[in-house]
Amino acid sequence: MSEPSNPTLSPDTQAMLDCLQLAVNKTLERKRRLGQYVVQWEGKEPFAIGDDAPEHLKQAPSNATPSSRTDG
Repeated sequence: MSEPSNPTLSPDTQAMLDCLQLAVNKTLERKRRLGQYVVQWEGKEPFAIGDDAPEHLKQAPSNATPSSRTDG
């Protein structure tokens, strides 16, 4: 089986991707500092990270791993 290749992005596309990643990272960091929870998806199931997260969302999906659950 062959390894998936990483496509080469145009400079405009790379700039857009960088901008979106920066915006998401800033938002997650702000929510962390404010003590707010974040909701992430693993497969088809949402899960929440944070002290004030609803109990029914705190349970990580069965296929989630600690390394895939980051909040900032």
